[in-house]
Amino acid sequence: MKALFYTREFPPYVYGGAGVHVEYLADELSKLMDLDVRCFGDQDSKEGSLSVKGFPFEDGVFENTDDKLKSVFKTLTTGLHMNADAVDADVVHCHTWYSHFAGIMSKLCYGTPLVITTHSLEPLRPWKREQLGRGYDASSWVEKTAIEMADALIAVSEETKEDVIKHFNVDENKVKVIYNGINLQQYVQTSETSTLDEYGVDKTKPYVLFVGRITRQKGIIHLVNAIKYIDPDTQIVLCAGAPDTKDIGVEMEDAVNEVKKTRNNIIWIDKMVTKEEIIQLYSHADVFCCPSIYEPFGIINIEAMACNTAVVASAVGGIKEVVVDGETGFLIPLEQQTEAPFEPIDPDKFARDLANGVNKVISDKDLRASMAKKGRKRVEDYFDWIAIAKQTEELYKSLI
Repeated sequence: MKALFYTREFPPYVYGGAGVHVEYLADELSKLMDLDVRCFGDQDSKEGSLSVKGFPFEDGVFENTDDKLKSVFKTLTTGLHMNADAVDADVVHCHTWYSHFAGIMSKLCYGTPLVITTHSLEPLRPWKREQLGRGYDASSWVEKTAIEMADALIAVSEETKEDVIKHFNVDENKVKVIYNGINLQQYVQTSETSTLDEYGVDKTKPYVLFVGRITRQKGIIHLVNAIKYIDPDTQIVLCAGAPDTKDIGVEMEDAVNEVKKTRNNIIWIDKMVTKEEIIQLYSHADVFCCPSIYEPFGIINIEAMACNTAVVASAVGGIKEVVVDGETGFLIPLEQQTEAPFEPIDPDKFARDLANGVNKVISDKDLRASMAKKGRKRVEDYFDWIAIAKQTEELYKSLI
């Protein structure tokens, strides 16, 4: 059997959870079958049964295009280029809307069965209009078309499956839940501290860690607003870069600068760090905080748990299936607006509740140790990529 991945992200160009998912799933699936990956970038490699080919954006063609539409037009063009080489796979598998147009064209032009993993859903990410303008209507159309014509859909959590059925015209029997996973040999607690030294983290003081992009979805602004309620002896380490828009980047900078007026133990690492660096940061954090307002799965939580770190996270989406409240961390209730953009009804209450969860974990050494141990065990039991790759292989077989 041969499979073909269409994806925007693939190493070395990975900036979010979907990219992490594709990287590790490709590695495990290539041990079970031949796998081609067609991605955005300049990659060109073949190792064993895994072949990777990147498709760079064309320069100059959209030079005079509105900035908000430029990425949409480039994405659709890349989707066409991905199909220029004949498709000889038994199944095509798409990841995120950026690759869905390539999947649409592949199914129509080559007749290959189409599988789509729903890492997130455009109807539940209305803030994307800030980034794409009217291009958000185009991305939503591409996603809807691809999902409704797919032969099989993978939802990364039970709640995501419910969202797919609610927002799209699909046969429930076509939707299968297969969780995200983690490389249990790579994500292991380490005693190395060079990264902490590099970024000025005081190893004698506790710290709460955030990892993620600067976007509405990840809720980082709510954690920044919670800092004033977090014990002043606790360091705040924000590993956050790649803002969706200039405006949210400025909003983040202003919020951090404001809270820095009253405390000097905030460390903002405003770039995408390496795996080795992030594993060190996870390993020595006293608590990891995930304040997302929308999260189909939340792979960062299992990364933290695998490194023996307790988690304080918002009780939304797939996070509720990952973090066991009171055992591997605390789930913070989030009463949201029912209409877009789904922000907290009472942002200050949410910020206080996040801070209370963080303070409770940091102040109780025994609780923290228990959560760390149980978190690692939960990841080992439920989120191993080897088992997930086999589930994906079985789904492919059912379509051939």
